Amino acid sequence: MTEKTALTPPTHTTPPARFSHGVRKGNVLQVAGQVGFLPAEEGRPPTPAGPTLREQTLQTLANVKAVLEEGGASWDDVVMIRVYLTDVGHFAEMNDIYDAYFEAQALTQPPAARTTVYVGLPAGLLVEIDALAVLG
Repeated sequence: MTEKTALTPPTHTTPPARFSHGVRKGNVLQVAGQVGFLPAEEGRPPTPAGPTLREQTLQTLANVKAVLEEGGASWDDVVMIRVYLTDVGHFAEMNDIYDAYFEAQALTQPPAARTTVYVGLPAGLLVEIDALAVLG
């Protein structure tokens, strides 16, 4: 049996409950929902990257990437991305940011994606993203 490994990159705080930022088992890596918090600083609570969708989306993608890298993966290994927005009015802007980000990453085979609108994020947070990667 393949061992399951919990992942917490050095840029992330320890989760506030019994979950992991990511888990790798064999060649499968699941990145838990990430939000736009800046890299962790000792003794400081998590801080959003800024009030705008752009700032938060770019930081959220950076946080997903950090978990992927901690698990030995890259964007090229991602087969599915799920984006959660708190406002349907942000859909077009988020798509523009997302497209530009992945174009800059030179990602030639984009993953499957799904966007859902819901209101389950802490106050001030606008976007959450999770990802599923298969390595090898």
